[in-house]
Amino acid sequence: MSTDPVTTDTAARPVRVRFAPSPTGSLHLGGARTAIYNWAFARATGGSFILRIDDTDPERSTPENIAQIISALEWLGIDWDEGPVRGGDYGPYFQTERAASYVQALETLQANGWAYRCFCTPVELAAKREIARAKGGSAGYDGACRTLSEEQSQARANAGEPFVWRLKIPVDHGAIAFNDAVCGHTEFPADSIDDFVLVRSDGSPTYNFASIVDDAAMAITHVIRGNDHVSNTPKQILVLEGLGAPIPNFAHLSMINGPDGKKLSKRHGSTGVEEYADEGYLPEALMNYLALLGWSLDGETTLIDADTLKTHFNLEHIAKRPANFDFTKLTWMNSEYLRAMEPERFAHLMVECLARAGLVAYDDFEQRPDWYLTLTPLVSERTKLLTDIAPMTRFLFVDTVEPDETARKKVLEKDPTLVERALQVAQEILENIDPENWDTEHIEAAMADLPDSVGAKPRLAYQPLRVAVAGSTVSLPLNESMELLGREKTLARIRALL
Repeated sequence: MSTDPVTTDTAARPVRVRFAPSPTGSLHLGGARTAIYNWAFARATGGSFILRIDDTDPERSTPENIAQIISALEWLGIDWDEGPVRGGDYGPYFQTERAASYVQALETLQANGWAYRCFCTPVELAAKREIARAKGGSAGYDGACRTLSEEQSQARANAGEPFVWRLKIPVDHGAIAFNDAVCGHTEFPADSIDDFVLVRSDGSPTYNFASIVDDAAMAITHVIRGNDHVSNTPKQILVLEGLGAPIPNFAHLSMINGPDGKKLSKRHGSTGVEEYADEGYLPEALMNYLALLGWSLDGETTLIDADTLKTHFNLEHIAKRPANFDFTKLTWMNSEYLRAMEPERFAHLMVECLARAGLVAYDDFEQRPDWYLTLTPLVSERTKLLTDIAPMTRFLFVDTVEPDETARKKVLEKDPTLVERALQVAQEILENIDPENWDTEHIEAAMADLPDSVGAKPRLAYQPLRVAVAGSTVSLPLNESMELLGREKTLARIRALL
């Protein structure tokens, strides 16, 4: 372990940041934002972004959760310089594989007089807390074992008496202070912090020990994380002081709340990154939106791509106040990205959606690229989520359609005589179009006289035809749909409805 003097000056060292999720579940939105900020800061400063898996919870840290977190990060477009899959000079990058580091760190603390064995049992500690509360005093650890001599402590350990290791905070230690990049000057009185546990009786390290030991061993210069960790920071600084290790810069991010201002949770909607992928959001839209939940480029720009984020991200523009998650705004942002997408990429995504819905084969774009590129602008400008695509275009990929309930009530049953007349005239007009000229331009020109021929307003004249073609009163543009559907299918659907 480094014996450098304690310092908060990291200016001389290259930026190294880390994202260290605990794989006890999927990657939630708050964790994803933390990862984005760390990654963007590393890229903007020319530093390194490290992915570390803090998998010390044996019951909930599963290989499936680890794979899910890595997959979610990759889907967002976040790459790491060191970590699982990639490796690196500071590995291993799983805490369960770093036991030797914690043993070494504990030995350093012992040698420096910063650690001692505590033999107080859980029952004794609980009884002490109850007595302290009854007296109105502090319910923290009373330091009963810190006065044991090394000989007494070793003798009890040799006798097989269970013990934990605690940090021995100097009695004359002043306030623990640090300059938070988001919250500003922050300090905690040393006497408000107990001699907390470093290593449990089973030999496993606690979070406040293992995490900061790893940060020191991996030369982390900036710890960017949620402000629910603020109370952990003074404890971790004390561990670093005991180790004689450099102290990193800290930046604690405000929480993400739901639209009602309360902590974001399942009751507000989806909270896991993979859920947003399943619901049809684009990774670039979700990254953009999460980046703006607590950070701003210039106070005005809303659409910020990854390259801009990697170039211009800084800690100074992170807001102190919690951000409210607005599902409507995220969906709007997603639609903007879809609308601006390169046609060929949109077409490929469209085919993937249709293939997952069982409507086409995954290689269908290669079979008829021009057809899909004709369809693309009609769909992209009407799509908010990728999951909108299959329902919107389904009528183009099935042999027949059945009018939905709205179409039946508002069109077919409202004026059957008009419906029959409109369909008969439309059929006659369309049958007279030369098959070689079956395109939107010729269809539109030929159908222009339909309202006058039927003796009805355009909306009433065209609706029966739309229902026949798409099975709904709301669909893609009618003339373009008939071109894409093809002459024979279009006429067959009119005849079927008649």
